[in-house]
Amino acid sequence: MPIPVILQVAIPAPLYQLFDYLPPKHVDPASVQVGARVLVPFGRGRSCGVVMGITDRSDFDRSKLKRASEVLDTEPLLPVDSLAFLSWAAAYYQHPIGEVVSYALPVRLRKGEIPLSLCQPGWCLSADGESIDLDQLKRAPKQRSLLQFFRDQPGCRSKDEVYRECGEGRSALKALIDKGWLRPCEVAPRPMEECCYEAVVGPELNDDQQSAVDAVAAGTDQFGVFLLDGVTGSGKTEVYLTLIEQVLAAGRQVLVLVPEIGLTPQLLRRFTKRISTTIALLHSGLSDRERELAWHAARSGQAPLVLGTRSALFTPLQNLGLIVVDEEHDLSFKQQDGFRFSARDLAVVRAQRAECPVMLGSATPSLESLGNGIKGRYRRLPLKQRAGGAKPPKIDLLDIRSVRLDAGVSPTLMRLIEDELAKQNQVLLFLNRRGYAPVITCHDCGWISLCRRCDARMTLHRASNLLWCHHCGSQRRVDPVCPECGQDDLRPLGQGTERVEEMFSQRLPDTALARIDRDATRRKGSLEKLLADIDAGKYSLLLGTQMLAKGHHFPHVTLVAILDVDLGLFGADYRAAERMAQLIVQVAGRAGRAEKPGRVLIQTRHPDHPLLQTLIHEGYGAFAQQALQERREVGYPPYSYHALLRAEATKEEEPRRFLDQVVELVNTQLAADVELWGPVPAPMERRAGRYRAHLLLQAVERSQLHRLLSQLLPKLQKLPAARRVRWSLDVDPQEMY
Repeated sequence: MPIPVILQVAIPAPLYQLFDYLPPKHVDPASVQVGARVLVPFGRGRSCGVVMGITDRSDFDRSKLKRASEVLDTEPLLPVDSLAFLSWAAAYYQHPIGEVVSYALPVRLRKGEIPLSLCQPGWCLSADGESIDLDQLKRAPKQRSLLQFFRDQPGCRSKDEVYRECGEGRSALKALIDKGWLRPCEVAPRPMEECCYEAVVGPELNDDQQSAVDAVAAGTDQFGVFLLDGVTGSGKTEVYLTLIEQVLAAGRQVLVLVPEIGLTPQLLRRFTKRISTTIALLHSGLSDRERELAWHAARSGQAPLVLGTRSALFTPLQNLGLIVVDEEHDLSFKQQDGFRFSARDLAVVRAQRAECPVMLGSATPSLESLGNGIKGRYRRLPLKQRAGGAKPPKIDLLDIRSVRLDAGVSPTLMRLIEDELAKQNQVLLFLNRRGYAPVITCHDCGWISLCRRCDARMTLHRASNLLWCHHCGSQRRVDPVCPECGQDDLRPLGQGTERVEEMFSQRLPDTALARIDRDATRRKGSLEKLLADIDAGKYSLLLGTQMLAKGHHFPHVTLVAILDVDLGLFGADYRAAERMAQLIVQVAGRAGRAEKPGRVLIQTRHPDHPLLQTLIHEGYGAFAQQALQERREVGYPPYSYHALLRAEATKEEEPRRFLDQVVELVNTQLAADVELWGPVPAPMERRAGRYRAHLLLQAVERSQLHRLLSQLLPKLQKLPAARRVRWSLDVDPQEMY
């Protein structure tokens, strides 16, 4: 009697379990493989899940188990090692396994669609086409020419190649196909990115760079975490490139993670100039089809180098030899909704499972990474000098107390900007606030433009004449008169990038200005074009938000000005000082990256602030040591471990009631060495029409926290108030917002 086969399926649903199904009747159970997708009945419809295991036992009566409707894959899309990694991640971040596994698949495959083929459709000569006498086609010169093309180019020719040969005469192609002289075929896989035929030799590494390469290269066949701590412009990318070349030469694959799409084009250009290989790009700026093709190329090994943002971490790779996480400190590596994972932290876990090194690079390493370096878990590789002999920029504070500003720019700064532009240099202005003004107000009654759905002010975007809430996304037309008193004296307060751009277009009309923020780079390819034009010298004045500050190389920028640093100096989040220090150092690092010396000016009304004084006179390393000591004294991460339980509802009292019940549950039923802080209202209590509250869980040991979470989660849904709120759990939160 055959042993009954039961499929354990991960289904994308907010449930912390696998589901048992019988194989479809028409399918040989032995042909179903772990890692393949199956279509199964679920609820009132059908869902696409992934087979996580095959067993002969179930906790349910086998006669009551439903059958899967269809097996979608003859071979597994996700190998066993990928499934094990995803299961670990789901358990660590306390997230439903089905949603985690679904997240690891391209969008089309999540929906149960047929996988795209890497091969291109095309045609080749049939037996009749090979034997036909070309003289028979004297009266059909286009057909004769096309047939000659196939004889001169034996084998399969892609559709694109044939169309280029045909030009406008595609009727000749149709005639050859109808006569049976050409037959359809598939052409070899297409590359994701065209690579150079002869790689450019990189510059000679300095001593620090070579030491870093040697340290990693000594153990490329074993796990190790290396923190590449290099000042801005120290040549971290050259270290990456040298190591990547060595790993690829050994026949292994490399995964490179960057925090944002904006860093991808510049890094890709450098990679394609130096490395002769196929590169798979994986980020949200691509279409679903483009991402899936790149995913298949990486999974099959046809793309040895994978470059992408945080979701690229879950791409199956056959022979992973190195992971690089560039700008490892960046908040973008932490997913802030749904599956709230940290790509940086999971990169370390994945490298450990693959028994390969992982390199975390940054000019401003996170305090967590520096803490791991102190504990000996990570090996720190310092790069203390700028590459190519470039000198670090001079940083000065510009006191703007009692100074009249023009769109946020002081007279002293304007004069210095004009001096640099007169020398044919580029100037970069940083303002981390898009739009025209952060608020408009009525000069008569004091009304201000508040969001109707959030505890926040609405930003004026003058180009579209809209008030826009940057928190919930709601928009409305600017009121012609004050909604409260009816007067028409409405005035914008403060400045965003639009307002600064307007001012410079009036003051310096002959100066080409490039504004780089989310509004100015919405169209696909617009950011890449702007960066290329900046590099070509078409713009002298660069204005932007943090999109402009991260990792970009602007060799002609000699002056960097931070227009408003004060907002980040007094944040409620305990990480605010760290974020601000990192941002200042990263922005300042855009100056003086080539032969010309650079200068950085920071406008502030608090020139005596300890953070600013420490950064300017002692550098980021001194600030980090001071901040780590403060964290140690108060017991904050990395000297403790956090999980944040968030709750929200349309009624103000419901989130607090739910979290109060959680506190009571923990205190009465789940004895644990975990501190509970709260519940308290979220820093922005009302957002998108919903009221929010937080409960922070803190433990000295990671195991203590996870032991409590594993006991707590199954009980949360059973609490009386659970049905009246939306709740989520964020393990190792990076924001308390």
